[in-house]
Amino acid sequence: SPHTNYLFLGDYVDRGSHSVETISLLVCLSVRYPARITLIRGNHESRQITQVYGFYSECMRKYGDSSVWKEFTDLFDFLPVAAVIDDAVFCVHGGLSPSLLTLDQLALMDRFHEVPSDGALADLVWSDPDPVREGFNQSNRGAGYTFGSDVVQRFLHLNGMLHVLRAHQLCMEGYQVLFENTLSTVWSAPNYCYRCGNLASVLEIDSSLEFYFNVFGPAPYQDTHTPQKTQSEKNDWFE
Repeated sequence: SPHTNYLFLGDYVDRGSHSVETISLLVCLSVRYPARITLIRGNHESRQITQVYGFYSECMRKYGDSSVWKEFTDLFDFLPVAAVIDDAVFCVHGGLSPSLLTLDQLALMDRFHEVPSDGALADLVWSDPDPVREGFNQSNRGAGYTFGSDVVQRFLHLNGMLHVLRAHQLCMEGYQVLFENTLSTVWSAPNYCYRCGNLASVLEIDSSLEFYFNVFGPAPYQDTHTPQKTQSEKNDWFE
């Protein structure tokens, strides 16, 4: 058994040409090491989004029908939407919600279904921090909100926590730290969609809650293995 806890922050599919292999491996690891491997839900762990951004098409291409896609998307309904590290770090795919101020409210949320277009569940997987504007504001993604440093400070204060950790946004350097080190974005897909040229990172948090971002680039063979896409898949992967 591994001696390290591994937390994955969502978007296991639609991020490239090997979604089936990626989610299959992660599910197997979480079943084999349930005390060590935790998967939380991202905005792409949904039926609607995967039909647009590639996972559905990939399953159809590899298996000839939608049965594998259906099994995985049914599974996605049961993934947790947040995690807490040492009662100090709140981990979520997207961000915060005006409908959820405390962890107690989160624990009572009805979440075992498709991600809706609005409401608390949608906010958690779709929202983004805004380094300029305070409060909650409309997001140009069409779902969720943008939220400012004041929102983060209030959430951390009400819940007695120190930091918000999330994913969801491309970071060219692999990660980004905002709001006087109270929020971090970690991005783990190098050369996103085989063309963005970005770095990626894996965040390591030690027992004293010190953060270390392990930054890495794409595998050297990646550019020569870019998959050929059909016309119907031209817009897959990008939001």
